[in-house]
Amino acid sequence: MRNCLAIGDFARATHMSVKTLRYYHRVGLLEPADVDPDTGYRRYTTAQIPAAQIIRRFRDLDMPVDEVRQVLAAPDLETRNELIAAHLNRLEEGLTRTQGAVSSLRDLLARPSPPELADIGRRRVEATPAAAISEALDIEDAGSWYQGALGELYATMDAQNLSPGGPSGGIYATELFSHGLGQATIFVPCTGSLRPTGRVTSLVVPAAELATIVHPGPDTSIDRAYGSLATYVTQHALAVDGPIREYYLVGRRDTPDASQWRTEIGWPIFHTGPVPEDP
Repeated sequence: MRNCLAIGDFARATHMSVKTLRYYHRVGLLEPADVDPDTGYRRYTTAQIPAAQIIRRFRDLDMPVDEVRQVLAAPDLETRNELIAAHLNRLEEGLTRTQGAVSSLRDLLARPSPPELADIGRRRVEATPAAAISEALDIEDAGSWYQGALGELYATMDAQNLSPGGPSGGIYATELFSHGLGQATIFVPCTGSLRPTGRVTSLVVPAAELATIVHPGPDTSIDRAYGSLATYVTQHALAVDGPIREYYLVGRRDTPDASQWRTEIGWPIFHTGPVPEDP
């Protein structure tokens, strides 16, 4: 065949290994122009080099083989571009997560000590009427679920002309942390009579005694605040069974600047009184 290359030469021309080309043939991503029925030797045409180059670049961007196949088989330019744009969006989201993890790790290495125990307080939270959404969920879905639930709560309250009576909050069952699956509740304190609709219900957030710490910024390093709080309640033998509370003092709804966000974490304790001095 004219303009044909043996698999080794095609590998050299495209910077793909022979093993990779055989795999792409097997999964139907890049099939040879000809396969000798007797020897099984694969041969490719020079016209296939551009397609191989495109595939290589998509795979360098970690696009799954199935998605590469969809892009190459797209019936029109618009469909192809939508598939590519969706993958690029996922890459950007992953890059943002990676940058956050790198920043958090550098901060941890530079300041290995957790937040000071002196930053921890105690307070009693009174029972509070609220609009709430409560569901069992996987902890991997907690972030997106929280944002959606919070938006739904505020939209429902706005539609019913109800004003928030304080910062929004969350109540998280121990099982959510220990087993990765458990009950979560997002609430917004409110006055007035709420009409339940959709997922939104009325809830009286129960009173609680809490040891508290305020975590500044996004939640990429919130585990350090949790660690400090756990250390405090353990050292002072204060811990009791019960869900963790979080209060979103300043959040995305208040400012897009994540460095300004403030989350108060509350660990349930059995006693509130004068704070004993650390040994």
